[in-house]
Amino acid sequence: LASVTATVMRACNNEVIMTLRCRFSTSRQTLMWIPDSFFSSLLSGRISTLRDETGAIFIDRDPTAFAPILNFLRTKELDLRGVNISVLRHEAEFYGITPLVRRLLLCEELDRSSCGSVLFHGYLPPPGKGDVKKTRNMKTFNLYLYNIYLSLLVLGPFLSVPVRKSSPASASSNERPGPSGEESFVLIIAGHHNWIVAAYAHFVICYRIKESTGWQQVFSSPYLDWTIERIALNAKVVGGPHGDKDKMVAAASDSRIILWSIQDGGSGNEIGIFSLGVPVDDLFFIGNQLVATSHTGKVGVWNAVTQHWQVQDVVPITSCDTAGSFLLLGCNNGSIYYIDMQKFPLRMKDNDLLVTELYHDPSNDAITALSVYLTPKTSVSGNWIEIAYGTSSGAVRVIVQHPETVGSGPQLFQTFTVHRSPVTKIMLSEKHLVSVCADNNHVRTWTVTRFRGMISTQPGSTPLASFKILSLEETESHGSYCSGNDIGPFGERDDQQVFIQKVIPITNKLFVRLSSTGKRICEVQSVDGTTITCFMVRECEGSSRMGSRPRRYLFTGQGNGSIQMWDLTTAMDTANKGEERKKDGEEGATAAANNGVYMFSLHINNFRHQYSLEKVCVLSLLYVVDVGGPTEEELLQLLDQCDLSTSRCATPNISPAPSVMHHAQLRESCSRLEIHCKHRAVHSSKCHLTLPV
Repeated sequence: LASVTATVMRACNNEVIMTLRCRFSTSRQTLMWIPDSFFSSLLSGRISTLRDETGAIFIDRDPTAFAPILNFLRTKELDLRGVNISVLRHEAEFYGITPLVRRLLLCEELDRSSCGSVLFHGYLPPPGKGDVKKTRNMKTFNLYLYNIYLSLLVLGPFLSVPVRKSSPASASSNERPGPSGEESFVLIIAGHHNWIVAAYAHFVICYRIKESTGWQQVFSSPYLDWTIERIALNAKVVGGPHGDKDKMVAAASDSRIILWSIQDGGSGNEIGIFSLGVPVDDLFFIGNQLVATSHTGKVGVWNAVTQHWQVQDVVPITSCDTAGSFLLLGCNNGSIYYIDMQKFPLRMKDNDLLVTELYHDPSNDAITALSVYLTPKTSVSGNWIEIAYGTSSGAVRVIVQHPETVGSGPQLFQTFTVHRSPVTKIMLSEKHLVSVCADNNHVRTWTVTRFRGMISTQPGSTPLASFKILSLEETESHGSYCSGNDIGPFGERDDQQVFIQKVIPITNKLFVRLSSTGKRICEVQSVDGTTITCFMVRECEGSSRMGSRPRRYLFTGQGNGSIQMWDLTTAMDTANKGEERKKDGEEGATAAANNGVYMFSLHINNFRHQYSLEKVCVLSLLYVVDVGGPTEEELLQLLDQCDLSTSRCATPNISPAPSVMHHAQLRESCSRLEIHCKHRAVHSSKCHLTLPV
């Protein structure tokens, strides 16, 4: 806001005259009828004032929002014409006009409910105190989680969804306490079939869905001494000691991995604790095999048959992907290696895993992203495989393994050089090729032409869309943040896939966008206003009836330990219907455009012709722009508590308070953003973001 001045003076008739670039005259009684307000404190001398030579008191506030506030003080009526409700509420809170603040809060809550929108599907409460067996010693308080907790304390009041605070006397017996330390945050959510596992700081909890009973907690792990950074779940273990009813859950921290076996009844036992020797970057199951990889060039495999943990040294790993029983590794030497985990081949001379080189990049660039698509023609031996990969130089390549090229290996099919930064993600699906680079998550997409299920060169892949998934992340965040806040894309390869956009780390809002075009499907907002700490998209089969299809859900882990669920199937069906209606409207508008010039001139010459006006209005459908990520207004609202600057200088002190509540660093991939959260003196807190040039 530009600096504006307001002056207050006392006239001889006991009136107070105020000028905020405009002149307002009112009585002292009007300004002071609300006790303990800004004006009553100002005029009674409880607030120190700075006066000019005329005796005017200096006030530095927005003049636009003051007019309706003064009108409310005069008439107790509210006129919202030309004023944003959020801005007006903020000013009313500053002035301490409690009756006005209550009315504006009620207006903002008209379309909000603690039961969520039509997309809200369910709520899993935070785990109780008795859910975790503390069989291990308590560890010192984790600094990363402590910083997030302090940030919630600072920024919590400014989240876009207000949280109603009840007095102890009126509090419901169903209410649970808020954040109570490091164990309250959901760090990661993973899923498999109808099971999900939520990782907290030092324990994991498994849930299962049944059509008759809904989601139920099945397993809670013992308390761990170390903070969890990665989790993996296998809800369909074939050939286990208890038949096919076994489930397996793994959790990793630094180089350590713990593996549990779980039965349907909820009982579980620890299989073992393993060490990779180096930090674990990825943890997942391939069939019954647990696999852990590290960028340093180590692969750890727990063999379900031999019950043996084996660590293999390979070239430093920069990416990996799975397809069926195959594990593919992209390495920094430009090579793609694969391991067939079903055969689990071991070399006779040293009993090491048989790692085979599949392809080498022609430019010798590091393979930074990898995606494997198994076509319908793929046999057990994997004769027909399509692989898309991205490199450190920004190149996107597609290689194909055809039956006739089995002896010579995959052949280079296509190359795209549209990125100028390293490719961080890539996805090859049935209809689209999607790549994401390190430049603020810049996305490029292409349509894929197929003939009888196989990729074709006629007419070949054509460019489809270019957009960004802006997501600010903490540079010095805990190891679980990237795992728990992966943007995607999510979804089956033969279906529409989506990105999940979390703009800033401390927020209660997510944007769901199509991975192919970037179009916004929906946005979700925490039903209780708590911060979203992690998220995951999963398809679950809620019904066993014939004809029922799996439904896609978005799971969000919250800062208070709860899990909220959102129905993405309904959201995508609604979006697709809207797209069909839009196409029908565009066809009608195109038909009207053929004689629109004549009808428009007819309308100009004869104002009594209403029919021509309707036709002209239809033409506006041709210029409708799809909404993707946050608009400028939405982005500014999300960054409402942040000051941005492009300066090499030290971050200026934006607050009179010297104490620093929270310090973290954000990054925009190539660009680095720093955030400093500080207390303000009285009414608000802000973050300061510095973007080095």
